[in-house]
Formats: sequence, C-alpha cells, structure tokens
Amino acid sequence: MFLKNIIIPTIVFFGIFTVVHNASAQKDTSASSVQFSGYIETYYAYDFGNPLSHNRPGFIYSYNRHNEVNLNLGFVKANYQSEKVRANLALMAGNYVNANLAAEPGVLKNIFEANVGIKLSDKSNLWVDGRNFSIPYRI
Repeated sequence: MFLKNIIIPTIVFFGIFTVVHNASAQKDTSASSVQFSGYIETYYAYDFGNPLSHNRPGFIYSYNRHNEVNLNLGFVKANYQSEKVRANLALMAGNYVNANLAAEPGVLKNIFEANVGIKLSDKSNLWVDGRNFSIPYRI
C-alpha cells in the first residue's frame, strides 16, 4: 500500500533522478593517482497499454520496462594518471545497454570506456593513445 500510494507517485512526480558520485581513491601526494567515479540513472515508467511481459514497444530504446523501478544506465569508472601513463576503464549496465547493445559480443557491450595512453616525449605534451570506440550516448 505504501509503495503504491507514496513511493511510486513520488518517483513519477520527480521523473528520472540521477545520482553522481565522484570519489578520489588517493590524494595527489605522488606522481600518480587513481580516481573512481560512477553514474546511476534510474526510472519508473507506466504504460497504460499494460503489456503482460512488462516490455514496452521495441522502438522505445530507453525506459523500456513497464511498471517497474529500473536502472536505465549505470557505470563505474577507474582513472589512472601518472607522469608518463594514463588509462581509463568504465563498465556499464542497465536496460539501455541491454536494449541497444544486444548485438555486441559477450562482455564487450558492458565497456563504456577503455583507453590507455603513453607519453612519447619528456619535453612536449605528446601522447599516443589506444581506445575502444564508445557508444554515442554521452553523459
């Protein structure tokens, strides 16, 4: 009763809410540092067509579950930075990932960002970076 009368209308009233948390694993006391961050996007959607499978029509690529509180997109990210090396790795999950990246093989669909770079010169700010090509959905 409490869920139907208080919680669900509150979520619907405020719509989609986003929580961003950014925490540093270390202070920059040395030449290298690791930082962790994350992103969570949840939603509640109600379809008046009341689909039995709780899936909304296939052309709806985000917020595609009916009458449920769900995770649309969430990721955790680790960032490493030193004087000569830099790297990022972010892994994602949620309904957006499942609906839009279903054709990706295995866990590749869960990689939001992955890159590594090496500084080529001590005298200039010249780097060579290798990375994956991320999805066009940017936050």
